[in-house]
Amino acid sequence: MSPDHTHSDIAIAAGDDVDHDESNPRPRAMTSTTTTTAEIDSAISHPGSVRINVQGAFIVDGTEQPNTPANGYANTNGSYHEGKDIRLPNHTAVVSHVAVDIGGSLAKLVYFSREAHSTEPGGRLNFHSFETDHIDDCIEFMRHLKDNQLALNGSRPTDLCIMATGGGAFKYHDKIKKALGVDVLREDEMTCLIIGLDFFITEIPREVFTYSETEPMQFVQPETDIYPYMLVNIGSGVSILKVSGPRKYERVGGTSLGGGTLWGLLSLLTPAESFDDMLDMAAHGDNAKVDMLVGDIYGTDYNKIGLKSTAIASSFGKVFRMGREAENEVEDSDHSVHDDPSRDRQKQDPSDTTTTSSSQPKIRADGASRFAASDISRSLLYAISNNIGQIAYLHSHIHGLSHIYFGGSFIRGHPQTMNTLSYAIRFWSKGQKQAYFLRHEGYLGAVGAFLKRQPRNWGRRGSFEGDGAALEDRLRERNGSGGGQEMSL
Repeated sequence: MSPDHTHSDIAIAAGDDVDHDESNPRPRAMTSTTTTTAEIDSAISHPGSVRINVQGAFIVDGTEQPNTPANGYANTNGSYHEGKDIRLPNHTAVVSHVAVDIGGSLAKLVYFSREAHSTEPGGRLNFHSFETDHIDDCIEFMRHLKDNQLALNGSRPTDLCIMATGGGAFKYHDKIKKALGVDVLREDEMTCLIIGLDFFITEIPREVFTYSETEPMQFVQPETDIYPYMLVNIGSGVSILKVSGPRKYERVGGTSLGGGTLWGLLSLLTPAESFDDMLDMAAHGDNAKVDMLVGDIYGTDYNKIGLKSTAIASSFGKVFRMGREAENEVEDSDHSVHDDPSRDRQKQDPSDTTTTSSSQPKIRADGASRFAASDISRSLLYAISNNIGQIAYLHSHIHGLSHIYFGGSFIRGHPQTMNTLSYAIRFWSKGQKQAYFLRHEGYLGAVGAFLKRQPRNWGRRGSFEGDGAALEDRLRERNGSGGGQEMSL
């Protein structure tokens, strides 16, 4: 089905067209939140006509989740329910599509569900992820959503449409379409990232925040004056985008050293079986046991160039030195063995490499045993994060951008990662630039694809319009009037 529809719009409530200040809300225009039978029938027949009503939207904190058929699905390998649903209390129209962003490491899924067994109106956006290696589980979950469309959204299973983005939207397109028997629409990855980020920045309270060790999670209020900014999307690799306006962006850089690098190397160096295992180990590790620090070289801070004694001078810098120490210990042990005549008379099995003085595997095994998997994990996490942070700063400096948003599933709300990235931006910019993070950082592309199913004039912002000119006109009008106005849905 073509994404370009000419069907009539569904009349639903207006959204908040001003800053989301919950303590002192400003007046806003309202329209009816009810949906007629005819409108529902139209929505089921033409799901592309549905508009999402974000008035009063908020993030559901805590572990309480709706009792829906989708949540009754048993989790399988690599499956994870995010648990930070976005409640949409005023959305009443039918939603007959699911969005999925399939990357090299993870497949991220976004879908809408009603508040089952509740008298409250509206519903919520749900967030679910799967390891891409288990893409069949992701497809099976989408089949589960399809089979339960009537209970979830009031639409028929055959009305379901899959909005797909990311590299896997092409790689697995035929597989998904054959398995589900529904339309699978592919959307541009970078465009979806920007649409999703714009949505989170401007519409969802308590979504965007800054981070530091002394002031963790300082939330930033939604705003409209957001351009220009830079997005650093950290997935398996890293893409850096300069965004100058609605749908006005360019990829200005990136690096192949991203989440996939961390995952791959730690798979070789530690017993971790998943990315979350690796992050958990890193949280309990001490990189000072693996990295060579400024204090190891100077014995104190290097104040002349602003380096603390705890700053990393060389990632994994202590491994070689301690490996040498392990080698010397093995040699000393071998000498003591040969000094014992009774041991010399023992017949040695030539196939036993563990008793051979020149056995390289023996030396390396002893060296590796000196480092805990948690320390290795933290060291490598810092190495990757520091590299990304410095590259991000350099691009922001070149392009004159002071607002830097970090997204992607590499972050996962992990304190050490966020603190490292944030510190790198503050340090290199001398406090002139700011790093921002999101609570749904891994779902920018999926949310963007979800919103792409809407009419081209969806939303208060022009991220969903052709060239963004209409948005710029509306923003000028709003700034001139100074008052709240109805959300164009």
